[in-house]
Amino acid sequence: MSLPSDIAQRSADCGQYSDLKGKSVFVTGGGSGIGAAVTKGFVAQGAKVAFVQRSDATAFCRKVEEQYGVVPLFLPCDTTDTPALKDAMGRAAERHGPINVLVNNAANDQRHNTEDVDEAFWDWSMAINLKSYFFAAQAAIAQMKQNGGGAIINFSSVSYMAGMKGFPAYTSSNAAIVSLSQSLAREFGRDGIRVNALAPGMVVTPRQMELWLTDDSIAQQLENQCLPQALVPEDIVGSVLFLASAASRMITGQTLIVDGGFVARG
Repeated sequence: MSLPSDIAQRSADCGQYSDLKGKSVFVTGGGSGIGAAVTKGFVAQGAKVAFVQRSDATAFCRKVEEQYGVVPLFLPCDTTDTPALKDAMGRAAERHGPINVLVNNAANDQRHNTEDVDEAFWDWSMAINLKSYFFAAQAAIAQMKQNGGGAIINFSSVSYMAGMKGFPAYTSSNAAIVSLSQSLAREFGRDGIRVNALAPGMVVTPRQMELWLTDDSIAQQLENQCLPQALVPEDIVGSVLFLASAASRMITGQTLIVDGGFVARG
């Protein structure tokens, strides 16, 4: 199912953060959905962007080049393969310099029933939705220390805050990401490293439309938001750029919610 036309045509003006120009940025899952919008957002700021994902992102890179005249560094990688992920981050540093900004975005919100979850599925869900975040942060922190600081943005979700059903392994990892972000912020703040979580609400992407969302479910979601517009990936980018930039220099260990007011609905 394609995106409704009123959603597909929307975009967001994120403004300019001059301090991001020339920064070495690494994005997981940066070639599709929210991650693709984040990659483009940093490219537009003049940052040097590298990203990983499992599927081929060559066509996406061509579109970025056509739009901005710059090709982001695409490194094919399964983020659950920790040695491969760390190798990709090392290769990004060789090309762009030690990482200044890490965006942990790659995730999988596969729906599942509690009764059907076996140990293999649980381990797979934790590997992509939590373990990869920890080890990407671990590798980035070592590089950020060389720079005298940096920013890590870990994607969570409001799904755990709202007690949503249908994917308990996913919501468990989302809650853990917030705790992880707080712990890392406390541990590495003295090194000038800021760590924050970003929790989107329901973001309408082609993948979500194909797998889970319908026009009716979107309409129902909007009834539960304070702002009656569906979120699209571009609506998330500005918050990521803010958390990565010096504009948020004294913000760390926090969770920024971008959900149109869903969890504030009362």
